[in-house]
Amino acid sequence: MSKSISATDVEPRALWRSYLALTKPKVVALMLLTALVGMCLAVPGTLPATYTILGLTGIGLMAGSAAAFNHLIDQRIDAIMARTYQRPLPSGEIKSSHVFMFALAIGVVGFAVLYAGVNALTAWLTFASLLGYAVVYTLYLKRATPQNIVIAGIAGAMPPLLGWTAVTGELHAHAWLLVMIIFIWTPPHFWALAIHRKEDYAKADIPMLPVTHGVEYTKTSILLYTILLFLICLLPVLVEMAGVFYLTASSILCSMFVWHAWKLKFSDQPSRAIKTFVFSIYHLMLLFVALLIDHYLL
Repeated sequence: MSKSISATDVEPRALWRSYLALTKPKVVALMLLTALVGMCLAVPGTLPATYTILGLTGIGLMAGSAAAFNHLIDQRIDAIMARTYQRPLPSGEIKSSHVFMFALAIGVVGFAVLYAGVNALTAWLTFASLLGYAVVYTLYLKRATPQNIVIAGIAGAMPPLLGWTAVTGELHAHAWLLVMIIFIWTPPHFWALAIHRKEDYAKADIPMLPVTHGVEYTKTSILLYTILLFLICLLPVLVEMAGVFYLTASSILCSMFVWHAWKLKFSDQPSRAIKTFVFSIYHLMLLFVALLIDHYLL
């Protein structure tokens, strides 16, 4: 940015919107979609209404808690970066102590909902995911290694497994397969954004891959990961978890992701990285919708 960033540059918003922003609602919504698909694929017929509603509520609250803790821990970095300086903490809309109490409160409520209303396995797995993202990734890995998003990606990939255990009370290999898809999807998704915001991360002294290894190395990594993702997305068909509709949809979506990664690698267009990032979001969303359609309608 050409001018210095300060809280006075930020337009005020309603307090409830500030608290909602702390939970990263768009991210949580995508996580809940993958959790719902995990639930649907876990049972052959109609979902148990109580476990479904309470499961999604508890998972959503704890995911929002992890996001709020992320805001709290990263507020110094957020104040430096152009992408994040308007967040509620660096803009001065909410005090740190209030964010801590808010994050703690919705996290405790979410855990209680899962533990008392769903099952202990789901509650503890969701709590482990919260710690993995809010503490292990945000507090340590993000600042320690350019492989931060790879190592910590398992925490963000857990929602399908959480949805599965919410309605069955047990772990299953098919649920872990859904986790693997998101785990492999995460690096190319995030590295595309990291390329777009390379200067921001460098200014904040965060060792993201484009900062430590260069943009070209990162572009190559993105391309290789999208090819690997294509192969991983075929596995649900091979284990008879999904059929022809999903195979067709995933092949189209993954081919498009590889194409975006190819264009990113071999094109000098400045906007290509953010276009790849945006497409990756639609890729994951539509991929899991395809799993859902394949499960119920075909």
